[in-house]
Amino acid sequence: MSEIPGMSRIAPVLFKAACPDCRARFELSAGALRLVIGASARTTFYSFTCPECGNAVRKSAGERIVELLTGGGVRTLRLHSTV
Repeated sequence: MSEIPGMSRIAPVLFKAACPDCRARFELSAGALRLVIGASARTTFYSFTCPECGNAVRKSAGERIVELLTGGGVRTLRLHSTV
């Protein structure tokens, strides 16, 4: 594969995460995470499957986490209209 002149390769974004069940710590790519933006802080969260124990993990996401995840290319589902 050849590179286009003037274009540099961008390293994939990795997010640090931890499993509350098995307590493993690891890095996940944007494709391994899902972000759900609800109408309130209670319904805004991100989720992933722990690569160590296989459990589904769901954690609340504040404004800063939402900003980092969306900026890093994490797939996002909006549960409410922004209009």
